[in-house]
Amino acid sequence: MRRAPALETVSVEVADVAVPAYEAALRGACGSIGLFRDDTTGLWRIEGVKTRGEADDALGLALLLAAAASGVAAPLRRVATPAEGWLARTRAAFPEQWIGRRFALRGEHLRGPLAAGRITLILDAGMAFGSGEHGSTRGCLRALERVAWRRARRVLDLGCGSGVLAMAAARLLRCRVLASDIDPWSVRVARQNVARNALTDRIRCVRADGWRQRPVRGAGGFDLVFANILARPLCAMARDLAAGLAPGGIAILSGLLATQARMVLAAYRRQGLSLRFILREGAWTTLVLQRRR
Repeated sequence: MRRAPALETVSVEVADVAVPAYEAALRGACGSIGLFRDDTTGLWRIEGVKTRGEADDALGLALLLAAAASGVAAPLRRVATPAEGWLARTRAAFPEQWIGRRFALRGEHLRGPLAAGRITLILDAGMAFGSGEHGSTRGCLRALERVAWRRARRVLDLGCGSGVLAMAAARLLRCRVLASDIDPWSVRVARQNVARNALTDRIRCVRADGWRQRPVRGAGGFDLVFANILARPLCAMARDLAAGLAPGGIAILSGLLATQARMVLAAYRRQGLSLRFILREGAWTTLVLQRRR
């Protein structure tokens, strides 16, 4: 009989300013990520579950980069996690999520009729990031509802993670979507979710480092771009993203805290994009920008 792998929970506690960098660091090594805020101290606990001993070198390097990027050094805590019942607990903590007026996200373990009048997307219950519980994901989906009036033929989901934004756009706008991520594991997960939702004919999932590689750089002329990543990379890619939009194209930017929104907005205004509106979900902010026609 095959034994379940030994699991561990790794976690850090950080202030608001360091949350995006450390979340990205843990997400690269862990199959499930959770964020919890202590209302007394104001600190965030970011924790993930991974196979014990797996990807330790990559995680160590990612934590060093997170400390350098945020200016906050946070010690990593490790706790052994019983494998038995872990997936069951994960599923119990992942109920169906209703977001905005149009979307419902549910784990593949859930049974029963689909929500009437909503676009239901089926996800792997073990995937916390992109499950709809994260404020940046929810903000992007709410923003998509509000820009759905604009006909979009070409859509890009940059840093697609689980692929939920690409799938939501493909279903709501009935368009083709290019979904990209720098992380090979995320691309695999996105492809699995796309197949799970019978959207392989509309969504192409590729591995690419931002706008630097041909699958994304060679595409251009997008009517809609999602970039749910981190504040500093968003600023760094402002020129490329603005150039990649078609005239009148919309950019939905998230993965940033309220304190970082002004910095990101300034970077994109310098490239000629104008602010359409801002959405907030808890500590997270979503910016919706448009290129001049």
